[in-house]
Amino acid sequence: MKGYRISILRHGITEANENGVYIGKTDYPLSEAGREALQDKYDQLEYPKVQRVYSSPLERAIQSAEILFPDREIVIVDDLREMDFGVFEGLCVDDLIKLDSYKKWLKGGLDNPPPNGESLRSMMLRCYSALNLIIMDMMKEGLTHTGVVTHSGILMNMMSCFGLPKMKPMEFACEPGEGYEILVSAMLWQNGNTFEILGKIPGNE
Repeated sequence: MKGYRISILRHGITEANENGVYIGKTDYPLSEAGREALQDKYDQLEYPKVQRVYSSPLERAIQSAEILFPDREIVIVDDLREMDFGVFEGLCVDDLIKLDSYKKWLKGGLDNPPPNGESLRSMMLRCYSALNLIIMDMMKEGLTHTGVVTHSGILMNMMSCFGLPKMKPMEFACEPGEGYEILVSAMLWQNGNTFEILGKIPGNE
């Protein structure tokens, strides 16, 4: 049975990440420290050799893809963008902790979005759309191993929703520039919208 490998990675850090604020749709670039950290990882660790890279449209993801997969074609996939945190965008926990709307959102639920933001259900549907587009493109183009650079929330929910073995989203938390390699078969994806999780990446050289 033919398999398609996809290496899914979290982008590097931004100034907003360093300051502990929520950024989803807000388009921050990598910070200088974020660039240096990714370059150090690329130099010291073994990243997969992929044929094409699919990236979130946000600058921090595109810049990360350019560092981690130099000289590879980058295809923008809009549905790989981070969750829209609505009115919480640009604010830190200390700013939000007293707000009833924030406390309500922290209770979770598929249809409990931040005010003016995106629900978890909507984000999960985007994760499926992004994966399906990538998998269909790989099949059409005859690609057997590609990379994906996206965001922490997207990565964790993508792995939790569609990956085997099943785990909670937070169990897939990983550092910037790190992620997971998955194996997709046409039968497994078309019949159950699932893929096999092979392990964490990158590896040691």
